[in-house]
Amino acid sequence: MKPQTAWTLGVVALASIIVAVASVGGGVPPSPPGAGPTGVGPLQSTAAAPVVLRQVDGGPAYYDKFKNGLPGDSSYFPVGVWLESVLDKGNLSMDAEAGINTYVELTANSNVQLIHESGMFAIPSFPHDAAAGYTLSDEVDMWAGPGDARWTGNYPGQGPVCAPDGTPCGYTIQKERRALAPQGTMLYANYGKGVTFWESDTVAGKFINGLQDVVSADNYWFTDPNICGKGEGGAIVGYTRELTSEECRLAANYGWTIERLRKLQDPSAMIPVWAFIENGHPSGDVDNTKTITGPELRAAAWSSLIHGARGIIYFNHNFGGPCVTQHVIRDCGKDIVPTLTTVNKQIKDLAPVLNAPFLDGATTATGPVDLSTKLHNGKVYVFAGANKNTGGTATFTLKCGGSTAVVIDENRTIPIVDGTFTDTFVDGNAVHLYSIEGGSSCGY
Repeated sequence: MKPQTAWTLGVVALASIIVAVASVGGGVPPSPPGAGPTGVGPLQSTAAAPVVLRQVDGGPAYYDKFKNGLPGDSSYFPVGVWLESVLDKGNLSMDAEAGINTYVELTANSNVQLIHESGMFAIPSFPHDAAAGYTLSDEVDMWAGPGDARWTGNYPGQGPVCAPDGTPCGYTIQKERRALAPQGTMLYANYGKGVTFWESDTVAGKFINGLQDVVSADNYWFTDPNICGKGEGGAIVGYTRELTSEECRLAANYGWTIERLRKLQDPSAMIPVWAFIENGHPSGDVDNTKTITGPELRAAAWSSLIHGARGIIYFNHNFGGPCVTQHVIRDCGKDIVPTLTTVNKQIKDLAPVLNAPFLDGATTATGPVDLSTKLHNGKVYVFAGANKNTGGTATFTLKCGGSTAVVIDENRTIPIVDGTFTDTFVDGNAVHLYSIEGGSSCGY
């Protein structure tokens, strides 16, 4: 079997919706897997819940166990791009200036050795001594479906994928791709709407558990023309109806996708979930598509991080809009890169906190927000993002005390009175990050 190519992946992306209808065959749709736009997810606790220290999925040094793997120290947080080409130092320089440190999947002509020598990391779909991991087949849950039939070696557009033709073979494909990976390397796979929307928990879980070491799913809530439909984003409301635009085009739904992948896992063997976020216009110029904005991108990234994402991958291709390209960061700088660069710098600066444990139950909120609490070096941090399109006012109650909430990168502080403080979230893209001064670690 030959590695995936840019052409093959393009065929997969265009054909996936059509193929998936025929291939999922996974029984009943999953039960709603987590917090929706108006729901309260597991990272928002009730007042009666105990305060519990919870390590990040996989543990803080998870990447250390792999051969030539990603850094396991707390200062590294994966911020990657999908299916780039790296041919020279100029390519690397432009990406690094935008805050990229990892390449997830690469064109076959890319210089993996150069990436390694530049202090960056590559996870291609072909073996290489300088690679930090190995990518399995992309969106196989959609174009091959959940099943153990024989794989012909074909991808969509190359002839029958499974044998007998029409029977699902996605599990087989991932197992065969695993067998081609260098021994001991970190295995990564991305899935799509099969796992997140169309397959039952049991069926989807067979993709998520045991086939890879890091996982993601690409739900483009801001730009996908079909995702608001009853059989897709309608999962958030139990598949009873399609979502309104206000419910669907919402940053909080990127956190929903993270929770979906987390809840499919065996709790005793959790692996890192990475977020997949479009940084442009991935769906082409058809009805109900658009280019993601800077505030939307920032909010999508932070919603994912609030819900436990251990990495970010940007879909770096534009199939529509004013800047059609395979290299958004390099070619469309004036549109999205300033915001993307600022977001990535903030993630880098907060990497030790993001890699630190969650302090579940330490903070509660009344108001339209999702939140998480982190504990780093004895200090409490609260990250919060709006979960309603209109935003609103939220009041936070801190069990670990505190005198002041310093709003990170906003040059303002909020007094904490009787263990509470209040802040305003102006719309669905509002995110505020707080460092709590004068508090305790609740005994941890």
